[in-house]
Amino acid sequence: MRIVGVTGGVDTHADVHVAAVIDDNGGLLGVEGFPADEVGYADLLDWLVGFGPVIGVGVEGTGSWGAGLTRFLTEACVDVVEVDRPNRQVRRKQGKSDPTDAISAARAALREACFANPHSTGQMESAGRQAAASMTNLIAGT
Repeated sequence: MRIVGVTGGVDTHADVHVAAVIDDNGGLLGVEGFPADEVGYADLLDWLVGFGPVIGVGVEGTGSWGAGLTRFLTEACVDVVEVDRPNRQVRRKQGKSDPTDAISAARAALREACFANPHSTGQMESAGRQAAASMTNLIAGT
């Protein structure tokens, strides 16, 4: 079987990120846990690349637990898409599973027609806050 590209998915946490990698048809190739630090991010990316060319990575919580990983991947020129966490009601019925959440993140990223920009704590967010503050002041008449 020839793999054209792989897509990753990551369920993020404070200490360990659980990653999944799928092929271009959505077939599961692997699931692995990595420390949530710079060394772990590099190991995660190396692990993904070991399966083939990385099309992109779906990350849960790009503005919270996944922020560091998102910055790392983006700086490494990997397309990142922020994916929603699974529905809580469904998760309660089926039970919480980090590997399942990582696989879901990968499959959600694969479904994306194009990768969106992840949530960032950078300049665009700062500009948005400034615009919102200006609008609030304008409405308040100050």
